Amino acid sequence: MPKCLVTGGAGFIGSNLTDELIKLGHKVSVIDNLSSGKKEYLNPRAKFYKIDICSPEINKIFQREKFDYVFHLAAQIDVRISVARPEFDNQMNAMGSLNVFKQCGGNKVKKIIFVSTGGALYGDCLKPAGEQTLIQPVSPYAIHKYAAERYLELCRELYGLDYTVLRLANVYGPRQYKGGECGIIGVFTSNLAAGKPSVLYGDGSKTRDFVYVSDAVGACVKAMAAGPGGVFNIGNGREISMDEIISAIKKTAGKKFIFKKEPDRPGEVRRSSLNSAKAKKILGWRARVKLNDGISRTIAWALNQQSK
Repeated sequence: MPKCLVTGGAGFIGSNLTDELIKLGHKVSVIDNLSSGKKEYLNPRAKFYKIDICSPEINKIFQREKFDYVFHLAAQIDVRISVARPEFDNQMNAMGSLNVFKQCGGNKVKKIIFVSTGGALYGDCLKPAGEQTLIQPVSPYAIHKYAAERYLELCRELYGLDYTVLRLANVYGPRQYKGGECGIIGVFTSNLAAGKPSVLYGDGSKTRDFVYVSDAVGACVKAMAAGPGGVFNIGNGREISMDEIISAIKKTAGKKFIFKKEPDRPGEVRRSSLNSAKAKKILGWRARVKLNDGISRTIAWALNQQSK
């Protein structure tokens, strides 16, 4: 039975991944400082360590548990915070990641799967970005995520550490209650359930590539068996505008959805989509959940949370 660690395992994607790994029979530990994750999202069958990824004390956890696989998802996830506090974002997303990678290398972890960002790395794209598309980060968040990727490559040279990088599109679905990284669907559905107005930044023409959380989790699981040193885009390959998202929510909700428009914010990409042909060919991965189905599931979850 493989021993797995999920950093950020009390967060949106991390908690869903933890559930799936346990369902598959893996033994799972979670590291999370609960700054954005929620304790109620933790799987009771996972061993939980409340600690920051920047802490040197995580070495004791690695030495004690002797992990086979590490899934690194813990991060500072808000682009706006990265713009306002770039030093803090660097400490978490670059240096904190390096700390995790060094522990993996020094403690002979078989493989690390690093969950990076796709939409933020490539900047504005007129067509779906491939893994070889020029990196053009427009926010400290994207810069530091890419720095972490480079640190991971360095750790392969220093320690022989096997890794896979997953550059995710905009992930949405249940447990994205607090918003999170590029979390417009999470924010809008949460506000809808609470009867609160939402804010659309920009004129509604801005586009993103959206992937449902179970599909993102599926990519993480498939990456365990991938060859060494691979970088994969994980997305649908289609630009979806903010106006389309609002229309889909209105159509699915069955109740009034109120929003207002405000000027766009700095650090935001205008157009984004990912070409995931490499993941389909090598990982055998493809997105399975359609947008309307995913939004319907997310709204149902948000309404259920509101009724508690």
